[in-house]
Amino acid sequence: MTITHWQPRFDAWLHQYYTHADAAHDVTHFRRVWQTAQHLFAGESVDERIVLAACYFHDIVSLPKNHPQRHQASQMAARKARDILETDFPDFPRECYAGVMHAIEAHSFSAGIAPQTLEAKIVQDADRLEALGAIGLARVFAVAGALGTPLFDGNDPFAERRVLNDKQYALDHFRTKLLSLPHTMQTEKGRELAHHNAAYLMQFMAKLAAELRGDFYGIDDSVLTRFHQPQPD
Repeated sequence: MTITHWQPRFDAWLHQYYTHADAAHDVTHFRRVWQTAQHLFAGESVDERIVLAACYFHDIVSLPKNHPQRHQASQMAARKARDILETDFPDFPRECYAGVMHAIEAHSFSAGIAPQTLEAKIVQDADRLEALGAIGLARVFAVAGALGTPLFDGNDPFAERRVLNDKQYALDHFRTKLLSLPHTMQTEKGRELAHHNAAYLMQFMAKLAAELRGDFYGIDDSVLTRFHQPQPD
C-alpha cells in the first residue's frame, strides 16, 4: 500500500481522537510537517511510509515547554505511536515500526537524540522548519500566550543587560533556540530553507527594535548586525 492509502487514514484518525496540546501542535501542524518532508526527500531514496507515519504522529504526546518531562516527550510519543499503529492500523507494515519510532524520538530539540537514518533526518528538519519563518513567528507568540508569557522585557527587550530567559520572555526564544536551528539541520535542502526563514525572523526583530524606539517606517540595522547568523561554507 502506498502513502496515498495511509495519509487519509492517519488524517481521519487524528480528527477523531487527537486533542492538540496548544495551537502550535494541531492537526494542521502534522500536515505541514509532512508537506515539508515531501519537499526535502524529493529525489531521495527513502521509505515514505516511515516519514509519513512519523510526521503524523511525532507530537502525539506533546508536553508544555515548562513541563519537567518535556525532554522525554518524543520518546513517549514514539511508544504511543507504535501502540496506535498496532491497535488501529494493524495492516501498517510492522517492519516500519522501528524506523517510525526512531524518527519520532529524534525529532525533538530538547531530547538531544541524533537521527541515524535519512528518514529521521528528514522528519527532524521538516519539524524544525516549522519553528522558522512566518509560521514559526506565529507559533512562538501563540505558545507564549497559552503559557501567559510576556512578549518581551519592556526595559531590555534584546537582553543587552540581562541573561536570556525564554521561559520568562517570548522574544528571548529567538536567540536561545530559533536562530541556532539552521546549524542543526541534517539535509542540504533543510539548511537552505532554515537560513532563508531565520533571516525573516531577524527582519522581524529589527523591525520591532525600530518601532520600540519610535521609528515606525524603518528597521534597526544594528539588530541585523548583532544577531546575524553566518552560513557555513
